[in-house]
Amino acid sequence: MALRELRYFGDPVLKTVSDPVTRFDKSTESLVADLMDTVAAPGRAGLAAPQIGVNLRVFSYDVETLKGYVINPEIVELSEETHEINEGCLSVPELWFPTVRAKHAVVKGVDLRNEPIVVEGDDVLAQCLQHETDHLDGVLYLDRLTQERKKKALREARGKDWFWSR
Repeated sequence: MALRELRYFGDPVLKTVSDPVTRFDKSTESLVADLMDTVAAPGRAGLAAPQIGVNLRVFSYDVETLKGYVINPEIVELSEETHEINEGCLSVPELWFPTVRAKHAVVKGVDLRNEPIVVEGDDVLAQCLQHETDHLDGVLYLDRLTQERKKKALREARGKDWFWSR
């Protein structure tokens, strides 16, 4: 178990569709443990494997009192009702922009024993489930911004110390 180093905007792994987990062994257990440890740091709500440089379909979450992980997640339900919610990303630090997200989301996947699990939530948890699943599909929240907000975000990113430097 370890607090893993994050990957930042510009790293190709963040724009790559992740491979499904097919082996449920010690390496998968270690990855999940590292994701859980890394997301537990203050100010974090979710973390996808690509954000620590691993191209596998796994994410962890730590939203309010709910903590967990999902292997091979897939969004199976999104509410028609949406809202703009302020969103940021550990891989795009210091930038927060209103992003349209469904108010309710349901994700299905499996646990470390390859047993089915379902995680569902509203508001911030729904946002987290959508955000982390997006990462596994090579999508950053910046890709979901309006054109005007995306231009502003990219302009602001260029002025940050982390931009293209890590």
